[in-house]
Amino acid sequence: MNDFERVSKVIDYLTEHRRTQPTLDQLAEIVGLSPAHFQRLFVRWAGVSPKKFLQLLTVNAARQRLKDGRSVLDAALDEGLSGPGRLHDLTVSLEAAAPGEIKTGGEGWQINVGYSKSPFGDCLIAAGPRGICRLDFVESREPLAVEQELLADWPKADIVWNDTETASVAKRVFQPPKTAGRQLRCFVKGSQFQICVWRALLRIPAGQLATYQQIAAAIDKPNASRAVGTAIGSNPIGYLIPCHRVIRKTGVVGQYRWGGIRKHAVIARELSQLES
Repeated sequence: MNDFERVSKVIDYLTEHRRTQPTLDQLAEIVGLSPAHFQRLFVRWAGVSPKKFLQLLTVNAARQRLKDGRSVLDAALDEGLSGPGRLHDLTVSLEAAAPGEIKTGGEGWQINVGYSKSPFGDCLIAAGPRGICRLDFVESREPLAVEQELLADWPKADIVWNDTETASVAKRVFQPPKTAGRQLRCFVKGSQFQICVWRALLRIPAGQLATYQQIAAAIDKPNASRAVGTAIGSNPIGYLIPCHRVIRKTGVVGQYRWGGIRKHAVIARELSQLES
């Protein structure tokens, strides 16, 4: 069992039993570690204690963050959805495939693909000449299915399995948030509506949460919350295009393409890093 598997098991338990305020001893027992060892592991992973992490996971905390961040978020979304957004100190630019590029299916391209470790478990990363075109967390989905989706998107590309190259990309994506000067390009295939939604996600500041309704309003489709949810659910680049920052207006975190527990983990870890 790796660190994220241990942490995710505890997060699952915390979300189910948060009202009973589990003790450190109880949490450590779940993953078969001593309390002291578990505390060190958890703080190393999350940056805060399990108790503080539990506070960040509550519905009331999410509601308050939606309320407190509303003006900041609205300003960010109004800034202009076509420009680059920021994730911690990482600048992410999003470029959409042109119709001609989609038609050729990536012919003449080399796409480096590989599996890598991340703070949130194993992930598959694909990077082509125009940037990162895939980032999937694989525990919650069959790796073969993820690979097949990549091949379906770019059937004529030269797919090269290169774990060394993609590990280098993963290091840039997931390195500590205080590291400045990081820039990554994402290159995606999608409908005009999907691209518009994904660009809106990039405008959500780190440490803020948005609702589906806010994203719909930001793209001038105020009645399209359900369609926005569908577009968010088909996001091909996890973490970098931060669909994890979109929750229900009730404060409930909701579903996630790569598993609800992982969504809790990404949100709470991001919040804890900003508060630490």
